[in-house]
Amino acid sequence: MPDAMQDIAVIGAGAWGSALAVLNARAGRRVTLCARSAQTATAMRDTRHAPRLPGVALPENLHITEVPPRAEIYLLAVPTQHLRATMARLELAPAPRVLCCKGLETATLCLPPEITDLHPAAVLTGPNFAQEVAAGLPAAAVLATPDSSLRARLIAGLKTDTLRLYGSADMLGAALGGAAKNVIAIAAGAVMGAGLGENARAALITRGLAEIARLAQALGGRAETISGLSGLGDLLLTCTGPGSRNFSLGLALGQGQSLADILATRSGVTEGVTTAPALLARATQAGVEMPIVQAVTTLLANKMNIAETMTYLMGRALKDE
Repeated sequence: MPDAMQDIAVIGAGAWGSALAVLNARAGRRVTLCARSAQTATAMRDTRHAPRLPGVALPENLHITEVPPRAEIYLLAVPTQHLRATMARLELAPAPRVLCCKGLETATLCLPPEITDLHPAAVLTGPNFAQEVAAGLPAAAVLATPDSSLRARLIAGLKTDTLRLYGSADMLGAALGGAAKNVIAIAAGAVMGAGLGENARAALITRGLAEIARLAQALGGRAETISGLSGLGDLLLTCTGPGSRNFSLGLALGQGQSLADILATRSGVTEGVTTAPALLARATQAGVEMPIVQAVTTLLANKMNIAETMTYLMGRALKDE
């Protein structure tokens, strides 16, 4: 077993970053949670609570600051749209960067591991709700990097009694699964919100998985990656779990609410909204058809309603599975 790294810095004090910091601090590691501003860091130190994790007390051994320290592992848990700017702004020690964000950068259509030239780097992704991870409920995730030695060291340094980590060499496929599932979850929510039934949701999840696998292969990833935790696992959780922001947004759309009204009531990021058009554009570049992603993109742009969207999907040319 490789030596476990013990000094961890988590960049980003949102729900997921805070949950990862809590999890590793409880495991006895030296963990620093880095907030975006001194004001936020001070408030979290004083209250021992994270704004995005209601009801979860921050362990006393968790250090909170706005200035990243030297560390043996950096967990980057900032929104994908801010990843490039965050990396340009921070001065970090030459240690592995683990990308814990999901989505595509809208300006470039890049997945997180493509956004910055991070070496060494890895992707941490899977079917994980932050609140459950912070509460110590059992969960599993994928740690993906092509460097097998680094992969083993990172797994040893980040696994806990309640978070089981599986390794993968397919960093791009793992990142794609984490990004694309948010778009399919919006479709699943819209189906349920419109009262179209469980049959329709099951079909959407299954065909959505096939779409993601086709794109993974076209981009140089592996289709089998999408059948694992970073694809199917994350897709099932996000398309069925009541705590999914993307599913709940789709649910509200299916019930007739406008996108603007839904977003006006939210303070957190719903990644699928920005990911859908970027994912569709990336698929178009790669020559891959993604009809469900196209339907969600059109729905979010208010170019079709739910009934028209379903007519479009059901009326496509028949083909073998």
